[in-house]
Amino acid sequence: MPPPDDWRIWLILGGRGCGKTRAGAEWVHAIASAGQRSDLRIALVAETLGDAREVMIDGISGICRIARRRCPEFEVSRRRLVWPNGAVAQIFSSEDPESLRGPQFHYAWCDELAKWKHGQETWDMLQFGLRLGAHPRQLVTTTPRPVPLLKQLIADAGTRLTRISTLANAANLAPGFIDALAQRYGGTRLGRQELDGELIEDREDALWRREMIEAATIRFTGEIRRIVVAVDPPATAGTKSCCGIVVAGLEASGRAVVLADCSVEGASPAGWAGAVVRAYRRFSADRVVAEINQGGDMVASMLKSIDESLPVSTVRATRGKYLRAEPVAALYEQGRVAHAGRFVALEDQMCDFGPDGLSSGRSPDRLDALVWALTALMLEGNGEPRVRGV
Repeated sequence: MPPPDDWRIWLILGGRGCGKTRAGAEWVHAIASAGQRSDLRIALVAETLGDAREVMIDGISGICRIARRRCPEFEVSRRRLVWPNGAVAQIFSSEDPESLRGPQFHYAWCDELAKWKHGQETWDMLQFGLRLGAHPRQLVTTTPRPVPLLKQLIADAGTRLTRISTLANAANLAPGFIDALAQRYGGTRLGRQELDGELIEDREDALWRREMIEAATIRFTGEIRRIVVAVDPPATAGTKSCCGIVVAGLEASGRAVVLADCSVEGASPAGWAGAVVRAYRRFSADRVVAEINQGGDMVASMLKSIDESLPVSTVRATRGKYLRAEPVAALYEQGRVAHAGRFVALEDQMCDFGPDGLSSGRSPDRLDALVWALTALMLEGNGEPRVRGV
């Protein structure tokens, strides 16, 4: 239930499956369906428009699924929900902050804010639009991540914070779900974040800090003279496997720019090879750099099977992951690397990677690909990847 006192922001930090989406949907529907509200305007903001529709509106805990009466109609072409009494909720995406410039609202529901691609810009545009009625309010529901915007909201005097763990909603989850995840992730940083809903700060012994990455994030519009796609193939195929695929380029000034994290999860060898080729073509890259410790010659063969003309350089790790990552982290400290956007999953691995690897025990697949890409561009052969085999 909403806090009883006077507030402007209600922030729900919760673990996976704790019920935060249901809380958001119930709050919005209760406001919109009360009385004759033909003038009422609500913003529904998600990471993407697809998330807004599939989670906030049509999802199992979405507005249209929980509305027991006075159910709103979703007008797809206009990207809005309309209740029988005339109240309207419009959906927006963090991918397009400018779409919030112009509309005005009484209320807003922001879902998974910690994952928003342009979080600060989207939040700022929303604040300018919350100007209707006597008391505009907004609800934020998110799994916690230590991003600057979320920490800013927690510290705001106008925020009322509610924390919910996954365990609190165990009765409504699949049998064995809690026990299975607790056994696998219990006590880890990932488990504390994704299950207990804790805001976990950077590891003390991590090679990267979020402030460092935040400072290196730019709106990139410059020219790149060389681009590589680095791939860290998964050791095994399966739904839990991840193939790290990172695209990076080198400016004429000598600064490297991380252009994209195109990593794929649960893909077959042909699936991740296809993702590598698509990234290569999308960015008109000069070369693919592939680690072959796990797959040997099969890695290059799989990539060539998708595109025979693909220029592939293979690399083999002879040192531990931490030792390979240290000189790359030093490049960030020197201001010689920039990010052309926010890459949340990659940044999470960077800021959770210490001498013993990731706290979850998982392979740092995205980080490995990043290290190979920047090593090829900045640390080997004067900007040219060292070819070990083609």
